[in-house]
Amino acid sequence: MSSGEAIIVGKPRAGLRLHAETTKAQVMTIPQWVLLGFAGWTLLILCGTVGIYRWSMILTGRARVSEWRADEIQGSEWYRRAMRAHMNCLENLPVYAAIVLCATAAEITGALLSGLSLAFLAARLFQTTTHIFFEQTDRAASVRFGFFFIQVVCMLIMAGRVALFAAEHV
Repeated sequence: MSSGEAIIVGKPRAGLRLHAETTKAQVMTIPQWVLLGFAGWTLLILCGTVGIYRWSMILTGRARVSEWRADEIQGSEWYRRAMRAHMNCLENLPVYAAIVLCATAAEITGALLSGLSLAFLAARLFQTTTHIFFEQTDRAASVRFGFFFIQVVCMLIMAGRVALFAAEHV
């Protein structure tokens, strides 16, 4: 076998693409990579904000482990914004995951879904960052909502594309 050949075991899936420079089969689509990135971002926000804040309070003796309750307002304004930003990630992660799951099941790939996925992730990163690092003002809330709106539009178009594709191939 020459170095330019690729081995694909089993029946190739529709939409399976080969990287020209490596000739290796692409294992994950861009929307799947974005899903993994979104999950990683959600964990980073949890550990890098909420986790650090809580453990610094606990380890310095300013709070006990048992003091942190979900049903009480606690911590600084920054901490509360970080909590809300993390919860917002948790609320939107399953929605995006469901769309990617359906796209994967239907074996849909392409530039439209890839571009929308990347725009979705960029807007998510900016929304979370704005939420955590800027005090709650009308301007900050408007900017944050703009980034959220971009995500919603991306997901609606992606879901519509997947639904239309699936309906055409029933």
